[in-house]
Amino acid sequence: MDKYTIENLELFYGDFKALKNINLNIKEKEITAFIGPSGCGKSTLLKTLNRMNDLVEGCRIKGKIKLDGEDIYGKIDVNHLRKRVGMVFQKPNPFPMSIFDNIAYGPRTHGIHSKSRLSEIVEKSLKDVAIWDEVKDRLNKSALGLSGGQQQRLCIARALAVEPEVILMDEPTSALDPISTSKIEDLTVELKEKYTIIMVTHNMQQAARISDKTAFFLLGDMVEFNDTEKLFSMPEDKRTEDYITGRFG
Repeated sequence: MDKYTIENLELFYGDFKALKNINLNIKEKEITAFIGPSGCGKSTLLKTLNRMNDLVEGCRIKGKIKLDGEDIYGKIDVNHLRKRVGMVFQKPNPFPMSIFDNIAYGPRTHGIHSKSRLSEIVEKSLKDVAIWDEVKDRLNKSALGLSGGQQQRLCIARALAVEPEVILMDEPTSALDPISTSKIEDLTVELKEKYTIIMVTHNMQQAARISDKTAFFLLGDMVEFNDTEKLFSMPEDKRTEDYITGRFG
């Protein structure tokens, strides 16, 4: 089942064309990785999927992006869209408030105020990212006191707290040490049982390890999209092969 259908997508920053005629179907409950050198358009595409690019001045979009068949650039409530499509950024960005309030923030903005219900959501979200045992005795302490890896898991828990359908991850481990990276990768694989996950990564080994499908981008073009195993073992395009064998990038 396709979660996203992207048709003839072009994106401009002023006169600069950052994405060129992208056509892509993303299946639900899979991990789809976007790879390619810096500045190739992969993060730009990721941010169109929950309309984060709306916040960029001079950004224009042509074409269609459909989520469950509905055009997200049509008449849609953007706040509701961002509830359905959560986002985790490159650097952990916990809010400067308690661990509890970080997780409860989203549900509160969507109208949940019962203390017992919020406590349930906080516990479940922190358990889902395997950090509950580490933080359950310090829920009222500042989230900024956590380690980098814990902060990133907290940010994933914060995204899960509003019960999204899709999680976008923009290089979620690039600021982390190898052990934290490995934990986030394991967690991501577990989460795909319930969520559709789309991840931008600079780390090709990471894409090869955890994703089901991989798209390779170069200079705003999507060069190739395939099952991850096929794309890495038998790329169809010479440019993909050159990139994954380290000839450039």
